[in-house]
Amino acid sequence: MSDHTNSTIVGTAGGTFLSIVPNLNSEDLIKTVVLAAVGAVVSFSISVMLKYLCKKHKK
Repeated sequence: MSDHTNSTIVGTAGGTFLSIVPNLNSEDLIKTVVLAAVGAVVSFSISVMLKYLCKKHKK
């Protein structure tokens, strides 16, 4: 990639980020953090459970 393309990508990403920030309120941010944490816990739990079941099934 050329420098021109990289600066365009960085500029676009920065502009998008800066246009989103003023529209966020603390309630939305807290809700997003809680939902992300719940999703991570559920995903991890399912992965551990499936790993256990696969090991048990192979024996």
